[in-house]
Amino acid sequence: MNLERYSRQTQLKEFGFEAQKKLSEAKVLVVGAGGLGVPALTYLNAMGVGTLGIMDNDVVSLSNLHRQVSYYESEIGQSKINKLIEKLEAQNSNTKLIPYHTFLTKENALEIILNYDVVLDASDNFATRYLVNDACVVLNKPFVYGALHSFEGQVSVFNYQNGPTYRCIFPTMPNPSEIPNCNENGVLGVVPGIIGNLQALETVKVITGIGEVLSGKFLLFDGLHQNYQKINFKKIVGNDQITKLKDSYDFSCELEQQSVTTDELLEIIQSKNVQLLDVRTLEEFNLFHIDNSLHIPLADLVDELEKVNFSEEVYVICQSGIRSQKAITLLSEKVPEATLINVTGGINKWNEYVIR
Repeated sequence: MNLERYSRQTQLKEFGFEAQKKLSEAKVLVVGAGGLGVPALTYLNAMGVGTLGIMDNDVVSLSNLHRQVSYYESEIGQSKINKLIEKLEAQNSNTKLIPYHTFLTKENALEIILNYDVVLDASDNFATRYLVNDACVVLNKPFVYGALHSFEGQVSVFNYQNGPTYRCIFPTMPNPSEIPNCNENGVLGVVPGIIGNLQALETVKVITGIGEVLSGKFLLFDGLHQNYQKINFKKIVGNDQITKLKDSYDFSCELEQQSVTTDELLEIIQSKNVQLLDVRTLEEFNLFHIDNSLHIPLADLVDELEKVNFSEEVYVICQSGIRSQKAITLLSEKVPEATLINVTGGINKWNEYVIR
């Protein structure tokens, strides 16, 4: 360990050499290399965490760049993990960086998480959060949580020293129509940096034992009013008794959804007339949409089913491919005989690979 490198934090009497040594021996898995993962990884790497696992299977896209500040325009279309590791290696050559070019699934979660001391969840969906929680409970690993919404963020630490779990504050996964996401609601670019850094701080506290960890406390950040609020919550008996993972962690897992890429959709549109259902908000639709698409916002879909011709194939598109999955789930319940096809990547990919 290079003592000079970390001298500005080891000279803190509350931290010192022993805390630095704990960091150097620690293994942290960061699930997601996006808006939360980039700042968290940058500071954990800089501060001297010995081993960092990085899990993501996405590529850099133009719409990432306003908040995922380690990626550049020249890297669009390239692997996030590959480009991020290049920069982390240049920042601190002593860190052991372990890439996982995959998303977290129930098939790989226990095997991968077993090798780490702490899991920092930087994902952007409920399915992964519940999976991370349950795997951490099974393996008795602490879980540092962060989430974003518009100008706001949330941070907490679950399953820490017999403390509450994620299910103690969010017992069950919401249904598809209740799930917000940054593609629908947006997020101010600087907010993920704030929340990701708070996650890094909590991770350091968990590893070193300094300060008071946000266990049993839910931190809410309001960027518009520069306001922080803590909500206390209690452990619910039984939530720490999970011994195996559930069969499914995704609201759409029970349904085998047909899908096409944006390139495939373009070829289909050029060869025949298709019914393309756009489920984004009116503002998104007015900003850009594919010609001749039918617009029904996801929130209004159930009430406007008569606008859709279910005797024909229905291609469903949104900004990124997430809301279109939710739409297909909802439509399948209402019209089980319908042929519904998800456009993966949505308008984001259409703009990147078709318009260009």
